[in-house]
Amino acid sequence: MAAFPIATLTGAAMTMRNWFRALALATFTATVSAANAAPPSRENQVDVELVIAVDVSFSMDSDEQELQRGGYIEALTSKDFLDAVRKGPTGRIAVTYVEWAGENDQRVIVPWQLVDGPEAADAFVAALRAVPPRRASRTSISGALKFSQTLFERSPYKGLRRVIDVSGDGTNNQGTMVTAARDEAVAKGITINGLPIMLKESGYGFLDIPNLDEYYEDCVIGGMGAFMVPARGRAQFADAIRKKLLLEVAGFVPEPRVIRISADKPRVSCTVGEKMWGERWGTDH
Repeated sequence: MAAFPIATLTGAAMTMRNWFRALALATFTATVSAANAAPPSRENQVDVELVIAVDVSFSMDSDEQELQRGGYIEALTSKDFLDAVRKGPTGRIAVTYVEWAGENDQRVIVPWQLVDGPEAADAFVAALRAVPPRRASRTSISGALKFSQTLFERSPYKGLRRVIDVSGDGTNNQGTMVTAARDEAVAKGITINGLPIMLKESGYGFLDIPNLDEYYEDCVIGGMGAFMVPARGRAQFADAIRKKLLLEVAGFVPEPRVIRISADKPRVSCTVGEKMWGERWGTDH
């Protein structure tokens, strides 16, 4: 029953009898309204609405891009993943695949599709394979998060949970501050999980940082049950992606701890990417 404004019913002129009559009327009205509301369509109900948002900035070399896409293809069609989907409350999830780079550079590679078994997973993967990988300039994690939020608004599905799965090998260096984009998504009930790609040795590039996992944990991820799974080696890359997708579908955190939505004293400055870019090019952005 919806909350009833009792304070409006307890004036001096209101008798106890009238109060009960008003309460009964409000309860009846709420019940009728609920009964007349259109029930949700079974076809649109899913356990999770999942946005897979992958980094295609120039810092991602061709080998990393191949590993990233191949890892998601392998994970989405794996028996473990499909078993996890099947065991959910509805046995169905909705997935879309997005590539992102700069602040205004995001592309939907595979639009929202229902995944409820091997055939649906194969169809999703076939659509992904049909589009060649690309590369683009700058790294805007915040742009990816803001764009992903709009995809939920246009989704034809209704999930018990909404999750953004963001992967990348660098820090935010363009657009809104990443913490602002994160907190905006979390305020809408969206969970952001991270897959920091840490395949290169420290110092490989002038915009790399050695503790990208800490940056993702303190500055990028957030929301109910948020977590990150770092990809530290090429041999373990596909396993890291599969583990991450399994956890997202199952809906539990891999470690018995609470991930901070916002760190009071982050181990890594959440503006480190913008600062490095400004120092390299002599600009503020």
